This record gives sequence, structure tokens and C-alpha cells, in this order.
Amino acid sequence: MALPLRFGILAPQVVPYDVQVERWRELDEYGFDSMWFADHFVNPARPSGRWFESQTLMAAAAAQTERIRIGALVTSITIRHPALFAKETLTLDHISGGRIELGIGAAGAPNDMGMTGLPEWETLERARRFRDFVRMVDALLIGEASEEGGINYEGPYYQATEAVMDPGPVQLPRPPFTLAAAGPVNMKFVARMGESWNQIPSDAEEGRRLSIEECLDQVRRRNEQMDGFCASVDRDPSTLRRSILAGGGVTPDNIWGSEEQFRDFVGRYMEAGVDEFLFYYPSRVEQGDGHYERIAREVIPELKAGAAG
Repeated sequence: MALPLRFGILAPQVVPYDVQVERWRELDEYGFDSMWFADHFVNPARPSGRWFESQTLMAAAAAQTERIRIGALVTSITIRHPALFAKETLTLDHISGGRIELGIGAAGAPNDMGMTGLPEWETLERARRFRDFVRMVDALLIGEASEEGGINYEGPYYQATEAVMDPGPVQLPRPPFTLAAAGPVNMKFVARMGESWNQIPSDAEEGRRLSIEECLDQVRRRNEQMDGFCASVDRDPSTLRRSILAGGGVTPDNIWGSEEQFRDFVGRYMEAGVDEFLFYYPSRVEQGDGHYERIAREVIPELKAGAAG
């Protein structure tokens, strides 16, 4: 059985706080399934510009909204320890009434290390730390306490000794994982551990922007790979949600140009195996003709109904 079609917005925290509050309430009112924040020490695109910390901002967003789910796309393992992050997550889960999504990824922006004095890990170590980070968060949020009353974890990079996780999260056994991965080793790990898998169509090695068809082909091929990874760990591939981040220059499509362009984009990626669409918050230009609100209020519910039927 196919998973329900979902739509979310990544709203980078670059605008004044009162403007952000307006956006959160708007996204909640428009009916988007989720909203997401970027988790970096500063804005990777403009380090000297305005930027708010994501976890505290998520708490504020949870208090200012009623229905929409909230997460970071994705949490930086560079600047967070998994034990503290697990505690932050269960706290946010209570503040939001069970609306937190656990987004975690391996990547890190240079300023996350440079401005905080943290070491810059090699690619292989970063990938290994990502897997250890996820396992520890999972263990702390759903693990059984020892006779002493805490949870123990011993990994290659992270450890916890008698960590008290009381109260536990609202969502049981824990908030769902949205794990980002592009390489085969981490993708297989996601097949084992994730509720949702996020990818960004890109060519990081070549450092170039992919064409519309190249983005689509890449997503299709990765989804086929993921089907195989799920099978290799005895998992039904249809139980893993497949999400992409699009818009904002990540993909070359004019997503918000018209209702028809939006339908066409979603339709093509649904055929490639995507069932969750996460878009950058549209610019003023993209909102100027009213398509954005009509898409949110009319087109997205129609697409969801069609997919469910």
C-alpha cells in the first residue's frame, strides 16, 4: 500500500523573527504537512547575514502553530552531540504535542567547524559518525533503562552512561527519522533505520547544476537503488517514504510558475518514486501572481486526493 502523499516547506531562518512567525502561521493555515529549518551555525550562503539557531526556533514554531509537523532538514551532526540532541528532541516533542520530525544528515558546512573551533572530519569518518549518531539517538529515545535507571550506549564515536530520558517522547516508540543520504553505504543504513529518506538532486562531484531531465533521472535511479537496499535488509520498499528537496535553485524547474507547472513537476517525480515533496519557501517573485496560495489551498489537496484514490 502506497504511503500518503505529503508536502512541506523549508523556510530558512534569514528573515526577522516576526516575519518568521507570520510564515509559520501561514504554512499551518495553508495546510502544508510539514515545515523545516536549516541547521547550521550561520547561513552557508551568506555567513555574515542574519541567522537564527534551529532547535530553539523549532520550539518557538511549535508554540505558534497547531497542526503542522516540524523538523530540521537536516540536523548537523557536526555541532550537536547525539545525547543532547535526543534530549532536545523529546523536549520539542512535548512542546509540539507530538509533531516533531527527526531529520539527520552527515553533511556539514565549513563555517560549522571554522566558527566553532570544531575539527573538520574526513568524508569516511563523517559517514561513520552519522551512523553512530543515528544509532545513539535511536537507543536513547526508545531504549530500556538499566537497573540503575538510565540508558547506556557504547559506539565507536559516541557513548552514554546511565543517561536518564524521562519523560520519554510523546510519539512512540520515538519521533520518525528523516535521514539524508546519497551514497550506497549510508543509503543501505537508511533502509534499515529510517522512516523517511531525503535526497537532493545534485552533482556535487562535478560541481555543476543538473538539467531538469538529469535531476529526474538521478532521483529515479537512486530510488531503484534504494528498493534494492531495502530488499537486502528484508524490508518492504514501500514502507520507506521517499522525499526530495526542490526549488530555491536546487532544481532548475519553475515550480511555482503556475498551477499546471506545479502539477507537472509533482507528477513527474511521483512517477520516479517520490511521495514527499519539500520545497524552499517561495520568493516574493514566485508569490507575486498568487499561484503559491492557490497551489497550497487547492492544487495540493487535489493531488493528495488523487494519489489516495
